Amino acid sequence: MKKTLVGATLGALALGLAVAPNGAKADEIGACLITKTDINPFFVKMKEGAQAASVANGVNLSTFAGKIDGDHETQVQAIESCIASGAKGILLTASDTKAIVPVVKKARDAGLLVIALDTPLEPIDSADATFATDNFKAGELIGQWAAAKLGDEASDAKIAFLDLTPSAPSVDVLRDQGFMKGFGIDIKDPNKIGDEDDPRIVGHDITNGNEEGGRKAMENLLQQDSEINVVYTINEPAAAGAYEALKSFGMEEGVLIVSVDGGCPGVLNVKDGVIGATSQQYPLDMAYKGIEAIKSWAESGEKPANSEGLNFYDTGVNLVTGDPAEGVPSIDIEEGMKRCWG
Repeated sequence: MKKTLVGATLGALALGLAVAPNGAKADEIGACLITKTDINPFFVKMKEGAQAASVANGVNLSTFAGKIDGDHETQVQAIESCIASGAKGILLTASDTKAIVPVVKKARDAGLLVIALDTPLEPIDSADATFATDNFKAGELIGQWAAAKLGDEASDAKIAFLDLTPSAPSVDVLRDQGFMKGFGIDIKDPNKIGDEDDPRIVGHDITNGNEEGGRKAMENLLQQDSEINVVYTINEPAAAGAYEALKSFGMEEGVLIVSVDGGCPGVLNVKDGVIGATSQQYPLDMAYKGIEAIKSWAESGEKPANSEGLNFYDTGVNLVTGDPAEGVPSIDIEEGMKRCWG
C-alpha cells in the first residue's frame, strides 16, 4: 500500500490540527485514489488520470493500492486513512465489491464522496456514484461482432467462456452476459453466470484474469469439446493465454477470440490476429472525471449524475478490430493504438 504522509497527517489530527492529504491546508481539497494494485497497466493509467486532474484542479491527491489483486484488507486500511486525513472524496476500484461496503458506508457517513471506478460495488448504490465502462455493452459489442463474422454458422457455434473468478464479481457477470445477448443467447438471469441452457455453450472456466489462467481454462474446455470455434474472454491477458493453448494444439486458425480491455498489448494482439476484436475502455477518463467530481462536491455539495438510462456514469467503450462487421460500430487498429494504455 502506498501512503503519502499518512503518519504525519494522523499525528496532526491527534494534536487537533486541521489537515488534508499531502500536508495540505484545511481549506484545500484532498482526494484519495485506491486501486486494486499499482502494477497493472490499467490502474497505472488510472493513476495518471487522477494525478493530471489533481494538478489541473488544485486537488491534493493521495494514492493507495493493494499488494495484489484481491488484497481487500489493505483497501479497508486505505479508506480508514482517507477518512482520518480529512479528504473530501475517494476514488475506489474495489477488490471485494461486497465486503468493502461497510467501510465505504463509514466514509460516506463521515461526509466523503465515494466514487467506484470501473468496478461497481454490490449493491451499486453503496457508492455515491460509479464511473465505469458500460461493461454489459462492452460484452454485447464483441458478441455482436462474433455472431456477424460467423453469419449463418453462428447457429451451430461452439462457444467457450473464459470468465474471471468463481465469486463472479460484477464486471465478470456484465461482460459475460453482454456477450451472450450480443451473440443471441437467452441469458436467463442477467445477474448470474452459468444458468443458460443454450446448446452452443461448451462451458465456463475461470482465468483469474491472467495469461496462465487463460491457457489452463482453454485446455480444460477443449477437453470437453475439441470443436470450439468461438472463445469469449474476460480480458486480454486471458485471451493471450487461450490463444497459446489453441496454438499448442494447432487450432489457432478458424477460432474467433474476443475480449475486453483495450490495453496496448491487447490492441497489438488484434493487429496480429491473436484476438479478433476487443472492447476498449478508458481508465484515464474514469479517474480524471472522478477528481473533477470530488472537487465539485467539495465546492457545491453536488453529487455527479448518472448517464441517461443507466445507474452509473458511462466513461465510454469502443470495439477495436481490423475486420469490421456490418452493423456493429467499431474503430480501427490505428485509432485503438492512439487511445490504448499500458
